Amino acid sequence: MYLTSFLRRRALLLAGLLSLAAGVQAQQVFRVTAIPDESPTELARKAAPLMKHLEKRLGMKVEFVPVTDYAAAVEALVNKKVDLAWFGGFTFVQANNRSGGKVLPLVQREEDEKFRSVFVTTDPAIKTLADLKGKDVSFGSQSSTSGHLMPRSFLLQAGIDPDRDFKRVAYSGAHDATVAAVASGKVQAGALNISVWDKLVADKKVDTDKVRVFFTTPPYYDYNWSVHADMPAAQREKLTKAFTELSRDTAEGKEILELQRATRYVPSKVENYKGIEAAAKSAGLL
Repeated sequence: MYLTSFLRRRALLLAGLLSLAAGVQAQQVFRVTAIPDESPTELARKAAPLMKHLEKRLGMKVEFVPVTDYAAAVEALVNKKVDLAWFGGFTFVQANNRSGGKVLPLVQREEDEKFRSVFVTTDPAIKTLADLKGKDVSFGSQSSTSGHLMPRSFLLQAGIDPDRDFKRVAYSGAHDATVAAVASGKVQAGALNISVWDKLVADKKVDTDKVRVFFTTPPYYDYNWSVHADMPAAQREKLTKAFTELSRDTAEGKEILELQRATRYVPSKVENYKGIEAAAKSAGLL
């Protein structure tokens, strides 16, 4: 009987230790996601070196978790299904509101302090925003800052209401898809992120003799890497340092920053996105 009791206690202890070990191991996976503003293959390509860098700096496995749409990225961080998320300015505002102020911007690219959108077309008759009246025009995702919200905001400031003045409003879902829609003639014009446009031009993935920029917006704050406020301060500091230490002077830093289309990363704050919040409210999108 004593032997049976001893074995039972030993089995329970072993089960407890295994359960604890499994729990610790599960906690050692740091999950990252990003709004799908480009094709899945492009997002995965851009993410891979950064995930390796974060693994080294955090001392744990880092896993990139793709999502199907912008709303899924918001919900993933709000519900703490992921630890870090790449948001556009508008998706950050949505996540911050949805969480009751519990989602915080950690860092942003220096470029995101003065970000812009571009309007492109193949139609030689389109030279100004006013020329878009009566045309088929594409935005990116409805939740995109640079592919929808801010272009819509600047259109409204110019006295043009897309829902009233355009023949048709289309949503391509991603910046590169917007360019493809314009190039193929599915729409006469489209609005997208200037960074993606510049990359497509540099990679010769768009015929600039056919597709051209006819309007560039004024600057605004945009993308950031966000975390949940429940993340321990020490881990937030470690993460911030992992981003801000990246430099083009090192091979690793150069590769990551070029893939992320960044000069460098700088700390961000909630106040940077008050303008986008106001624009979303005035456009009836928040």
